[in-house]
Amino acid sequence: MSKIGEFLKEAGVFFLATNNGEQPKLRPLGAFLEKDGKIIFGVGDFKDVYKQLCANPLCEIAACKQDGHWLRYTGKAVFESDSSYADEMIKASGLEGIYNDSTGNKLMAFHLEDAKAVDIAVMGEGESLL
Repeated sequence: MSKIGEFLKEAGVFFLATNNGEQPKLRPLGAFLEKDGKIIFGVGDFKDVYKQLCANPLCEIAACKQDGHWLRYTGKAVFESDSSYADEMIKASGLEGIYNDSTGNKLMAFHLEDAKAVDIAVMGEGESLL
């Protein structure tokens, strides 16, 4: 697992920031998938966050660990054309009740490109994780 994946796993909950016009929006997430050298995240196609990422794919993920270190993972959201990423994430995260044929909801999987990731100590310098 990569340093970013290890950090997110230890943090448990992390936050995705997007832009809604002039107003930033932040929401908690907890599921991710590390596969094929990418860290994959997912959002529902019926949610505002999906629309925001489509309109402006620049986003940031932030997470904190108990030891006071925090992660800033910034980049451009690129949605996956291969639905197997979303399928695997749904199964691994227990989200089958939300994303299925009956609800019609789809999980849209994405990864970050042109990304930067920094592990920052509370009173220290940041360390690049990429």
